[in-house]
Amino acid sequence: MPGEADFVHLRRRSIDARGRQALVRLRADIYRETPPSELFGPWFVYPNVKTNNPRVLIIGAGPAGLFAALRCLELGLKPIVLERGRDVRTRRRDLAAINKDQIVNPDSNYCFGEGGAGTYSDGKLYTRATKRGDVGRVLRRLVQHGATPDILVDAHPHIGTNKLPAVVQALREAIIEAGGEVRFETRVTDLLLDNNQLRGVVTASGEAIEAEATILATGHSARDIYELLHRRGVLIEAKPFALGVRVEHQQELIDQAQYRRAERGLLPAASYSLVHQTEVRGEQRGVFSFCMCPGGFIVPAATAPGEVVVNGMSPSRRDSRFANSGIVAAVELSDMDVKQHGPLAGLHFQQQIEQLACQAAGGTQQAPAQLLGDFLKDKTSTSLLETSYQPGLVSVRMDDVLGPVLAERLRQGFRDFGRKIPGYATNAAQIVGVESRTSAPIRIPRDKDTLRHPVVAGLYPCGEGAGYAGGIVSAAMDGERCAEAVRAAVSR
Repeated sequence: MPGEADFVHLRRRSIDARGRQALVRLRADIYRETPPSELFGPWFVYPNVKTNNPRVLIIGAGPAGLFAALRCLELGLKPIVLERGRDVRTRRRDLAAINKDQIVNPDSNYCFGEGGAGTYSDGKLYTRATKRGDVGRVLRRLVQHGATPDILVDAHPHIGTNKLPAVVQALREAIIEAGGEVRFETRVTDLLLDNNQLRGVVTASGEAIEAEATILATGHSARDIYELLHRRGVLIEAKPFALGVRVEHQQELIDQAQYRRAERGLLPAASYSLVHQTEVRGEQRGVFSFCMCPGGFIVPAATAPGEVVVNGMSPSRRDSRFANSGIVAAVELSDMDVKQHGPLAGLHFQQQIEQLACQAAGGTQQAPAQLLGDFLKDKTSTSLLETSYQPGLVSVRMDDVLGPVLAERLRQGFRDFGRKIPGYATNAAQIVGVESRTSAPIRIPRDKDTLRHPVVAGLYPCGEGAGYAGGIVSAAMDGERCAEAVRAAVSR
């Protein structure tokens, strides 16, 4: 009969809060007959790779590395994943040590370990990089390995820090079950490099591992890898990035401003996206929100003792009382000392501010902080607000950490954001430093067609650490592309 349906397939779900009344918008396919079987999966079958299949080394078990490994399996290549950190479960103890004892393990922390930086720092899956690969394929692969099917329909999909570890573990188990290898606590310390041909790598234990190709997917914080490449004469380049602070509000304040109502009711914790063009000393730079975490927490993301770095994360329910977001300013090559540090200039710029943050807050993982209204007036805060940052905060004049130029750019940005969101730029919020690992400060060049390094044969720079992704989904897509590029090269 007219109006009846045998099956309704939800395609898209989003919230439109631009008007006076928030709306939930749905898009769906309606079937009057049996829907196609491809809607339900399983979407991926991994053939078993024999010992005589071509071997591919994958350095790093973040999203780029794991998805490169899975795509290798589909293409008949044997992936050998080397991860400096620990497996996703054991890694939790090292995160507890940072938060409770303020001890940073340089190989296992919020950045290093199975699943990479995204595993314990949110699990956002939204990406604008829709032309770099098949976003839907990445999301379906995640669902097949345990992620909620909601990510297939939500406009801003999110798994959540509490649920992502189980998905990451399932991805690893699929790789091993199909004949691939995943080795933890295996840090690369040298390259098997002969006449610009990469034959493999050497690990911290002294083991030499050879393969037909190496996909380098170490993430944006593997500074020792950048230094190794530079030391061995492998071409790398300094690149712009962004640096700033985390701003923390009560989630209720953000909800009221965004939804224009006293209580959000059944609506999810509200988020925001902000951008402003600043001008300081005659030079323009963008200031923008980064990795906004509604109902979330600020976490310590340092990868070495003597530095303080913060990041944000949200559990799947986004039910914390706090909202936080990175507010960062663009850092261009002209802002760095490229003359002295060459391609490592951005890395040194990051390190200097992270170390200043640590020194200013007392030399532990306590973070420097300032009430936002006080920061706008350049006034040291006499007290701070309750925070989600577990190691604790220390009142600091943030100009002493950021420097006058960067601090002024952030002030201009915050003043503009305060005009856009009522109550945003006041002492009802505080800023916490520093948010410095927004993206890699270095690019490892590669050919746009073959994805191979332009000088070193057998080396495939991949993902966020090489400068070709920004987030879980774009990194996963880049991992798949690199696996496909290796398959094409090996087949020649």
